[in-house]
Amino acid sequence: MLYAMLADLVVLVHTLFVLFVAFGGVVALRWRWLPAAPAAPPAPRAWVCPLTYLENRFRRLGGEAGYGGTFIKHYLEPVLYPAGLTQLSHLVLGFLALVINVLLYAYLWQRVYRK
Repeated sequence: MLYAMLADLVVLVHTLFVLFVAFGGVVALRWRWLPAAPAAPPAPRAWVCPLTYLENRFRRLGGEAGYGGTFIKHYLEPVLYPAGLTQLSHLVLGFLALVINVLLYAYLWQRVYRK
């Protein structure tokens, strides 16, 4: 039971990090110190985040089956990328998220640090 709870906690932390990467710029409009917080860039598609390995380790120690692949592929792709979405659509959506965040952070930089 402890290992299952630890695995679920890792999923929660991982989810919060993914949400921060996706919506950090919007949140930074409210909390101006946020752009100074350390963040990691999104990982290449073939790279598996260490949190995924940690979650799978806890699941196996708790008697559950782990999963292959990445956290994004296992939990988020079915929600974010419905069946039938092309590789080009994935790239466009990712680029759009990047552009929105860059614009938001540029706005914040201008507003907070250029006074």
